[in-house]
Amino acid sequence: MDKRLIEILEEIQPEADYETCKTLVDDHYLDSLSIIALVAELEEEYDIMIPTVEIIPENFNSAENLWMMITRLKEED
Repeated sequence: MDKRLIEILEEIQPEADYETCKTLVDDHYLDSLSIIALVAELEEEYDIMIPTVEIIPENFNSAENLWMMITRLKEED
């Protein structure tokens, strides 16, 4: 997993343990406004476009899932 991803997550919501938490959306660490901010940061940082169909709880529930989505989108580009 990318260290910069953890830094971005901590900037947006510093209260979660991103190394172990698998329920970021389910436990309300990330709400809709946090996710919008996160999408913008990720698109800029990783030079990707996150389509609306990818903005689902499964992709945002853990840093690991986020990283898998980022790498998949980079490969598809």
